[in-house]
Formats: sequence, structure tokens, C-alpha cells
Amino acid sequence: MTQPLVQNASLPATAEMPWWKGAAIYQIYPRSFADSNGDGIGDLAGITARLDYVASLGVDAIWLSPFYPSPMDDFGYDIADYCGVDPIFGTLADFDMLVARAHALGLKVTTDLVFAHTSDQHAWFAASRASKDNDKADWYVWADAKPDGSPPTNWQSVFGGPAWTWDARRGQYYMHNFLGSQPQLNVHNSEVQDALLGVVRFWLDRGVDGFRIDAINFSMHDPEFRDNPPAPPSNKVRTRPFDFQQKIHNQSHPDIPLFLERIRALTDQYPGRFTVAEVGGDDAVREMKLFTAGTSRLNSAYGFDFLYADRLTPQLVREASEQWPDAPGVGWPSWAFENHDAPRALSRWTPEGADPAAYARMKMALLCALRGNIILYNGEELGLDQVEIPFELVKDPEALKNWPLTLSRDGARTPLPWAANETHAGFSAADPWLPLGAAHGALAVDRQQADPASLLNLTRQLVALRAAHSALRLGRDARWIAEGDLLAFDRIADSEHVRCLFNLGGATIDVAAHGAGGVPIAALNGADPAHLPPCGALWLKLEGTN
Repeated sequence: MTQPLVQNASLPATAEMPWWKGAAIYQIYPRSFADSNGDGIGDLAGITARLDYVASLGVDAIWLSPFYPSPMDDFGYDIADYCGVDPIFGTLADFDMLVARAHALGLKVTTDLVFAHTSDQHAWFAASRASKDNDKADWYVWADAKPDGSPPTNWQSVFGGPAWTWDARRGQYYMHNFLGSQPQLNVHNSEVQDALLGVVRFWLDRGVDGFRIDAINFSMHDPEFRDNPPAPPSNKVRTRPFDFQQKIHNQSHPDIPLFLERIRALTDQYPGRFTVAEVGGDDAVREMKLFTAGTSRLNSAYGFDFLYADRLTPQLVREASEQWPDAPGVGWPSWAFENHDAPRALSRWTPEGADPAAYARMKMALLCALRGNIILYNGEELGLDQVEIPFELVKDPEALKNWPLTLSRDGARTPLPWAANETHAGFSAADPWLPLGAAHGALAVDRQQADPASLLNLTRQLVALRAAHSALRLGRDARWIAEGDLLAFDRIADSEHVRCLFNLGGATIDVAAHGAGGVPIAALNGADPAHLPPCGALWLKLEGTN
């Protein structure tokens, strides 16, 4: 493997910039990261024990997927208590130790907040369903049946089937955009908002540095309960009733930004805090911009431009990036190629006949060159691919409902391999909750640590270069080229100018005209200032810049 050609790095102009702007954030899926007590499930103590490894990547922060008390119908995204830790992950004391260790290592800690719904085991829902006139009766979305007993609207849930479940105790339907055990909070209710802000304050007071707010565009519905119109005809295969509608009344209410302004006002009381919205759906870009506009809403947002893309193309990268110009009032984007909800990118994107290891190097260089924050999903730095989980071992409720047309999310949630020759690759002494990938032992951390040419060590170098060059961390985009398999763009900040070139195809590309006079900062897979071999990647510092 060709290593980056590292030149003298400039210092980023971050004195007046918040820590999160241009940050590299490492997502940890707690169930699958590291098991400290030998029960086959990762936990907070396991994460704490491995934070030195995370810090060695050079990232600025970690993002923890949910660890709260939960019946685990949706593996933590169905929260039964916002202010606790599920016993399978440890205790609040374990969380406090994790935060203290992360901060000692210079890592910020961000956590997931799920404010669109709770578990049906949450005490709030138990009270709400008890009667129509108690103090939490209006904390969830309830509605009467139609005269024929059918649900109040035609709204469909993401995971399949109607977005309504009958509850005999209330004699009404309750709404759920996801599983029936994930009742929809009525975030229109100011008391609900106050309670959720209390959750934010609880974790801020424990030292949390920021929040990734899950599915926030699902947090408010149309109070008039109007039906969704049908979606226009499409050549795309529709596997769920949800896909047959325009989702304009069950989500995306125009009052959502007002709630986000309340969240931002609270987090601003704690210096240096960070908020990022997860926004999916058909209107994601408009909503992401709306949720981050100006200085009174969330700091950043990220969607699914890359997470569900079947192919990585130059045009896709250009179009996604150009939606976030460096212009007054436009928010700051965050980017992820992988996460716990999407298939591993190498399994989606590696072209037929391409070397997956070379492609992984190019992909990492591209991610680290993008303007915005970048989010690395645990195992991405090792080059893990999607694991084929047999049906009898599938845990993902979405996959079980739509099998086999929905690819199981479990295949991207498998345990991290730490030591190639240890039981279960060093993840746990017990059988893990999901099987490890058959090819993942050879990609284990201990093997890659010892290999200077590994993707792990390359990731460290690329993240360090991104942090060291103000153009890469904070600069604006310019001079886009997306022609055939060639992707090229500039990153410019103050007097520093970096040209980034990538070959996403299988034939060598002559790039002499695009990188003339540039000095390589990083050159991968045989790339040089004149040529980009297949999967070649090149960062060039243009002459005459500091």
C-alpha cells in the first residue's frame, strides 16, 4: 500500500472556532464495541477500557448510540428511562467514569437523544394510557377511531403496517411511526418539551458535550390528523406501505424548529456544547437546512445522502456537498458513509473487480476531505464489510417484518474484532449477541496496529492531516469536477489551498492538468500529481499557499 506523503502541516485557524466545527467524530455502538463482563454484549466499562484506542485515531469526539434502560425491542432506540443506564450496559457510575476518562484523553462525549418516541414501558406512557384525564393524558398522540373502528388516519409506520395501535384502556388509538412498542410523544405539548429539556439538562450536568438527536423530523405530527396523499409512481421497489405515501402529515410539522430553538437556548448555557440532527426522508435536505439555519437552532445536521446509496459516484458527492455552500445563514453539515442503520459501505460501493482494500483507502481519504464534520462508524477504520446474518439469528425488527426484502441492519452491528487469535476475536469470552464476520478476524485491531500499511494506521494519518490543515478542516469548497470516474474539488481557507482528486473507477486517469504545481500531502494507491490509478486518491497543496 502506498502511504501518504506527509509534508509540513500548517496549524488550523481554530482559535475562534468551536471544537466541533470540522470535527472527526467516532460513533460507538455499545452492544458491539467491547464486552467487559463476559456476557456477550458490549458495555460502558468495555468502552472506557478501549478509549485509548479511540483517542489514538485522532478524532475529536465519540458519539454513543443509546445505552438507556430499554426493553430492547429496537435495541435501545425504544427508551424506557431517559435518565438512566440499562443494566446490560452498566450503571450511571460507569457512565461517569467513561466521561471522565474520555475527557482526560481529550475526547468530547456526545450521546443519542430520541425525542420522537419512547418505549411503551416508559412511566410516562403507563400514565398516559391509564385514562383520558390524567396529568400525562396528552403526552402521547392519541386519537379516536373512525366510526367504522378503523385507525384515525392512513399513516403508515416505517417498519411496516399502520402507524396506529388500538389501546383498550384508553379506548383510543395511539400513534407510532416505528414499532408499535414505540409510542409517539406529543412534542406539541409544552409540558412534554419541558420534560425533554430536563433530560438534556440532566446529561449536560453529567458532563456530556453534545447530542445527536435521532429522527427529529418525526417529532411532531399534524394535529388535524389529515391523511397522507399517495406517493407519485416510481420505478423503485417499494417494500413497505410507508413507501407508498408522501409523508407530509405524520411528520415534519413546521413547529419543530421552534422546539429546536429551545434545545439550542439550553445547550448554549453550557459553553462548548454541540447538537446535530439526524434527518431522513424525502425532504431531508430542506429540513436539515431549516433545522440548522442561523445561530438559534442546531449546530449541524446529517442525512442519508451516502448511507443508503447503492453506488458512490462523483456526481453524488458533488451534489450532496454543493447543497451546503459556505454562505451566510446556511448550516454546517455532517457526513457519514456508514452507521448502525445502513449496510457497510464497502459492501455497497466496491466496484466489481476492484481491490476492496484499495477502495477502502480511497473511501477514507474522500471522507476526510469533505467540508463539514465527519463521522466514522466503529469498524470503518478497519475496513469491515457487511456480515451475512442467517434468518434464524436476525435480531433487527425491521428486517424481521420485511424479510427478505429489507437488508438486516444486524450485518453492520456485529462485534468489533480486537484480537485475531483470541476467542470471538477478543470481543467477549462468551458467545456474542451477533456473530462476528467470518473475514473480520483477519482485520482485527491487533493485526492492523502492527502493520504500518494497514487501513487503521492510514486512517490515523488522514485524520491527523485533516486536523492539521485549515483548508481541510474549515475551508470552503471550490472548482468541482465530476466527470466520468474523476472527482476533484478544492478546499480553501485563508491562504491555504488544497486540491483533492479521486478516481472512483477502474482505469487510470491523467490528472496532470488538474494538479499542476501541487505538492502531495497524501497520495494513495500509486497516485501521483499526473496520474490517478484505479482507487487513486491525491491531496495536493497548491504552490504559493502556506
